[in-house]
Amino acid sequence: MSYGSDLYEQILAEEAELRLDSFGLDDAWVLGAQMRRAAAERSLPVAIGIVLGQQRVFHTALPGSSADNDEWLARKTAVVLRYGHSSLAVGEQFRVQGKDFDVDGRLDTARFAAHGGVFPLVLRRGGSLLGAVGVSGLPQREDHAFVVEQLRAFAAA
Repeated sequence: MSYGSDLYEQILAEEAELRLDSFGLDDAWVLGAQMRRAAAERSLPVAIGIVLGQQRVFHTALPGSSADNDEWLARKTAVVLRYGHSSLAVGEQFRVQGKDFDVDGRLDTARFAAHGGVFPLVLRRGGSLLGAVGVSGLPQREDHAFVVEQLRAFAAA
């Protein structure tokens, strides 16, 4: 389904590329620790989180991040778990349709935010949504790009 946005099409391609053969608690620790190391090396002021189902299985905050980042991370994660697509894809889908997620999504904006930075964890076989991984603390496209970069590195390891 095309919405006329190169960014949207790029995000959907990333989502198709970054499906996983499996992902469990040990994988969450490995990915989360990898992301923390990479963020620390770059002095990124982010909060990092991974959920499986409705359970938070990894969470960390780096210097310069705040409780506000934790809230943004939770709200963006809620969008991914509801729609099954990255938080940036959902926001972009609304934008290219000339809509505003905060108004037209008809969801509580205190609980849902369609801003970039959280990515779905989806099984390659069967397409089941397992959970989500994300960051908050940078501009939304940078949050998204960091998560995609880190998922690519995780998948290559």
